Amino acid sequence: MGCQAPSQNWLRSGWMTAVLVMVGSSLLYPILWSIFWQVYGIITGSYISGSHSVAFINCPNEQIAREIASYIWKGEIEESSEVLLVVKTRTAKLHELSGYVRFVHPFEAPDFMSVPIDRENLEYSKYIDKVTARN
Repeated sequence: MGCQAPSQNWLRSGWMTAVLVMVGSSLLYPILWSIFWQVYGIITGSYISGSHSVAFINCPNEQIAREIASYIWKGEIEESSEVLLVVKTRTAKLHELSGYVRFVHPFEAPDFMSVPIDRENLEYSKYIDKVTARN
């Protein structure tokens, strides 16, 4: 019986180590994945998904909206009014749409961002597919 105790301890410690590694890996996975993409973005100079956010702000009037929307561009405070254009399209068409916006937009760096649609009316999804199918 004295010989079985060390093997049982080894099995228990091996099993416990495996469980700890699995739990630790699953807890650290999101952090390690995020760090990987941040390093990749820095090395390649590409955009890091999720590093910016869109804020939708309800304002009681245009004056309040102008105060909130002032921004700095080339060292100057800009207070121009903007018009928000909402374009619904297929995700596969975003690159093409972005190129078109850069081509026709008067700003040096036009604001173009996309938000994936989480839930949508199925009939409307079919409509978007139909009208964007030309190509």
